[in-house]
Amino acid sequence: APVVALHVRLTPRASRDAVEGWEGDVLRVRVHGAVLEGVANVALLRLLAGRLGVPKGAVVLRRGERSRHKTIQVHGLEDAELRRRLNAD
Repeated sequence: APVVALHVRLTPRASRDAVEGWEGDVLRVRVHGAVLEGVANVALLRLLAGRLGVPKGAVVLRRGERSRHKTIQVHGLEDAELRRRLNAD
């Protein structure tokens, strides 16, 4: 099964959860959750899984647990399909 690495710049404590769009190869995402105890990371993974239409277990945080810049691994989607789903409103 395909695996895609997704680079994310996360803004925590936003007014709402939203995928903001691409900045080069980096996806900008805002989540309502705070950084404390990984709440923002959980919110990010849930938002991405829902937006991509994949199970929550298919979206894994690989790097950047305590950073705004994160590397997410997405299992089961090709890169082009991942981008298509993220760009769709």
